[in-house]
Amino acid sequence: MSYLEIQDLTQSYQNIHVLEHLSINVEEGKFISLLGPSGCGKSTLLRSICGLLRADSGKIIVDGKDITYESVQKRNIGMVFQSYALFPNMTVYENIAFGLKVQKIKPDEIKKKVLYYLDLVSLNGKENRYPNELSGGQQQRVALARAIVNQPKILLLDEPLSALDAQIRRRLRGLIRELQQKLKMTVLFVTHDQEEAIAISDYIYVMNNGKFEQSDTPEDLYLRPKTKFVAGFIGNYNVLTHQQLIDILEKSDNNDKIEKADVYAIRPEAFIKQSAGNSECLTLKGVVKEKNMIGNTIRYAIDVHDVTITYEMLHQPESHSELGQEVTLYLRHSDVLPLKD
Repeated sequence: MSYLEIQDLTQSYQNIHVLEHLSINVEEGKFISLLGPSGCGKSTLLRSICGLLRADSGKIIVDGKDITYESVQKRNIGMVFQSYALFPNMTVYENIAFGLKVQKIKPDEIKKKVLYYLDLVSLNGKENRYPNELSGGQQQRVALARAIVNQPKILLLDEPLSALDAQIRRRLRGLIRELQQKLKMTVLFVTHDQEEAIAISDYIYVMNNGKFEQSDTPEDLYLRPKTKFVAGFIGNYNVLTHQQLIDILEKSDNNDKIEKADVYAIRPEAFIKQSAGNSECLTLKGVVKEKNMIGNTIRYAIDVHDVTITYEMLHQPESHSELGQEVTLYLRHSDVLPLKD
């Protein structure tokens, strides 16, 4: 049963649709990512859910209750912004306690809750510091504790990690997921980073121009993109027209078994250098024109009849190819994915 339900939500600015008839169904306790490029409507959707923006039409239902026209204060939805939005004149303790004081909760209960959540975000001993005395990662943990201390029905995270360096991002990403699972929170997480969304989510909605291009589990989204946009945004796919695909393949009866479509996607890591004895593999030959090391893999760009193909191999010296070298690659039919244009 849906815990958060968005029905046909539309939002416009100066007659320009920012959100176009969006619908979402989210189960309680799930971690959902809204993934897409800047300006696609992700943050606008979050602001509509928490009540900072009033949608033109549609409904927002939480736990069976229609909250479309309720005030921000009555929605009981927590939100963490990219900018942290901490009160600079308040200590860590006071920032986290702020919402509890507004609710007129007893001081002893406030202290108990604040200390509990300080421990959850590993900020013990820093309760008397001010925001300007903390690192960016510590400030974001204060913002996170402040958002969840009120035990909101839903937690909204608007690109909370984008201002942090890579190592701190990874640590905080793990902390957020750990807290979500421990507290069984329902979370909507906005990001433009596909690696981040795939690593942290139960389910992902890919947005483009105010619409959902595809919604799926991280694994299915990565392995089976359905549109040209999703394939280009997720996983550095090779996106080819039908004619380009035919042009790059060596002539073979196997080519006739390719499912007919106008556009196809092929993952860079789907190519192999040996056919593994499978006579039904598709084959292509090209010349290496680029070679870049990316972590434990090497990414190659090869020219195949004036079409550039990208493929990746594990970083193993015996399998390296050099610039200018001709290479033969093999591909399974199942790795050639037909797309909607």
